[in-house]
Amino acid sequence: MIDLHYWTTPNGHKISMFLEESGLPYRIVPVNIGKGEQFTASFLSIAPNNRIPAIVDHEPLGGGQPLPIFESGAILLYLADKIHQFIPNDIRGRNETLQWLFWQMGGLGPMAGQNHHFVQYAPESIPYAQERYIKETARLYSVLNKRLADGRDYIAGDYSIADMACYPWIVPYVRQNQNISDFPHLAIWFERVSNRAATKRAYALADQINTAPVVDDETRKLLFNQDASTHPTSNPH
Repeated sequence: MIDLHYWTTPNGHKISMFLEESGLPYRIVPVNIGKGEQFTASFLSIAPNNRIPAIVDHEPLGGGQPLPIFESGAILLYLADKIHQFIPNDIRGRNETLQWLFWQMGGLGPMAGQNHHFVQYAPESIPYAQERYIKETARLYSVLNKRLADGRDYIAGDYSIADMACYPWIVPYVRQNQNISDFPHLAIWFERVSNRAATKRAYALADQINTAPVVDDETRKLLFNQDASTHPTSNPH
């Protein structure tokens, strides 16, 4: 059994998509980040960066004690290796998949996340920041669109953790001020992943868990006003 510590964000969706695809037994442990549950001692013992998702595998690869893992990319890679699915076994295919996984982790996710922040959540409008991240999101969409332009069904051959990592960050394309029809190959891929039964199950589950996805002033303080004091290294004297 795998415990998935989860909330309904793009990074959370990556792992629920994988688990629904794989058929691995799991249970959701909701972590309502709008209420500050990511700062509880029990969660921080699993995910020291106070970010979802995280997992605890009670039957880990190699046996032994339950294994906690944080960071969505690390979780996807661990799970793929655990069941020998959704990542190629050959060295070239594996590295191709990992390149696109890391591209998402280092590019698409952070840049689209800043897009979300400055367009949707910032307390004041900063046109330069909005334009900067909207344009960078569009550039990254274009990179992925070009990758898919040769008619391939998925990013790195067969359906893989690269697709699961990227897809949830394309779902909110309207909020990112992107016109998906400007990226026709990306749009075809997006529809293909959307129509997978496991994708539908994962997103239906999200709708049941978070029935009021509202970011109010109190939630903004929890999500966006953290600093070094969130993780004190010692007790004050």
